[in-house]
Amino acid sequence: MNSDDRFRGFNFARVNLFLLGFIALLLAGAALKLTAPVILPFIIAVLLTFVLEPLIVLLERIKIPRALGAVVIVFLIGAAVYVVGAILFSSLRTILTLFPKYELRFTEIYSWLAGLLELPYDEHLSLVQNLWGQLDLRVRVQSFALSFSESFFGFLADTVMVVLFVVFLLLELGHFRDRIELAFAGMISTRIQKITAGIITQVARYLAVKFFVSLATGLLVTIFLGFIGLDFPIVWGVISFILNFIPNIGSIASGLGVTLFALVQFWPQPGPIAASAVVMLGVNFSLGNFIEPRLQGQNLGLSPFVILASLLAWGWLWGFAGLVLAVPMTVIVKIICENVPILEPVSIMLGSYKAAKIKESAHISDTGPDNETHD
Repeated sequence: MNSDDRFRGFNFARVNLFLLGFIALLLAGAALKLTAPVILPFIIAVLLTFVLEPLIVLLERIKIPRALGAVVIVFLIGAAVYVVGAILFSSLRTILTLFPKYELRFTEIYSWLAGLLELPYDEHLSLVQNLWGQLDLRVRVQSFALSFSESFFGFLADTVMVVLFVVFLLLELGHFRDRIELAFAGMISTRIQKITAGIITQVARYLAVKFFVSLATGLLVTIFLGFIGLDFPIVWGVISFILNFIPNIGSIASGLGVTLFALVQFWPQPGPIAASAVVMLGVNFSLGNFIEPRLQGQNLGLSPFVILASLLAWGWLWGFAGLVLAVPMTVIVKIICENVPILEPVSIMLGSYKAAKIKESAHISDTGPDNETHD
């Protein structure tokens, strides 16, 4: 057998296609990373538009013009964000006022750990002075202050851009289907409308369910932690609400934060510390593992491994915003791949096995067993 016979059955076209796809994926990732300051506010605005569009349609049914409805909804959201921000700012001022109390408790914990782990500790110095020498806090504090100020002003600028994008997108979305029919003809127009409708339906449902589950999480955390006596229960409720948008990782982060703060506040009383940890575990576990899956159903159809990998990928691309947007962006990629024949294997790999079997069963029932046999 010569070399020609050995490679005759090898599909070089498929290998080339795979390599081209891999290169395109790397280039797309680099482009998303480099253009994040510009494209990220637009992506957030598009996703918010998907969620708000059903509300606009509802207002149109009661004879409220789309333009007025868009302005009213954006104004109400802005007012809610302002109220939450005011509460957080007021709580931050209170935290700074009570810092000496927390420093005293943390000093007790640190001295206990220093004795346990044989760390250097000078009882004549304050906690900050001890940590200053151990962790070089001067450089860290300066770096944090600089990065925080940059992030804060960047957040304000991005918020203005997102609001403007949302208003104009809501105004334009009313004629989106008509424009597609005018711009494209036949099957292309139908396929684009199918992709768009699928993206809007699934992403809007996911974000709506996530919002209400996160809201319930924040309210329950606020109520239970307030009953226990933990300081700033509203702040912890808001933090739990925000972090709950990050699948799996967010609930762990909020639980650890509450437990550590309870450790500082209630030390050395084990009861309230354990109660705070149990509250966070119980609320996040019950809502995240029972309530939310029932509400979402098979809407997403994403593999758990794909969700974790998407958190890593989108988090690396866009930071905290990428962690929040990881699942919606992956759902969009999956829907697009489902409707492009050459990319359909990618959508199957992104989806869960159960969702793939359901789709296969639906396909067999549509075509009928006779067609499968004749093929």
